[in-house]
Amino acid sequence: PGVAPPTPDYAAMDTAILQVCAEYNLQPEMYFKDKVFQTYEMILVRHGMMLVGFSYSGKTQVLQTLAEALTHMSRNRLEEKTSMKVINPKSITMDQLYGRMDPSGEWSDGVLSNIYRTMAADTTPDRKWLVLDGPVDAVWVENMNSVLDDSKKLCLQNGNIIQMIKSM
Repeated sequence: PGVAPPTPDYAAMDTAILQVCAEYNLQPEMYFKDKVFQTYEMILVRHGMMLVGFSYSGKTQVLQTLAEALTHMSRNRLEEKTSMKVINPKSITMDQLYGRMDPSGEWSDGVLSNIYRTMAADTTPDRKWLVLDGPVDAVWVENMNSVLDDSKKLCLQNGNIIQMIKSM
């Protein structure tokens, strides 16, 4: 009580955000930049998060701007390069998303499990974000519980477990 946290120095990130906004013809309003800063602060302390809001409220653009700004900052060795893979989980079936076992017992990875497996195998220090961008659904969110809890593992129906790495 009575102790004020130090104000973070976002000068380099602010410059990078302005560059990204200029490249993509975005208006760098203070509200937008604040959301980028808040999202950055969240990814520093969480390995998974959910951005929620109305359609067309800027959630995707905040993530894209942050990823690009971090990549800009990586050129000066202030941050790590950031790559982002985006899936709309409601646009495909659960089998197409996570994978399925065919009648002969052979496993086929889904889109999400394939991307997750590729990211987990990538040993570069680059940040790797797997973004599920679309309406929240209880079914696909339930399947992500093991990834979002402290075990940080994607558990598939065939018994395979893919461990999240630090840069994911």
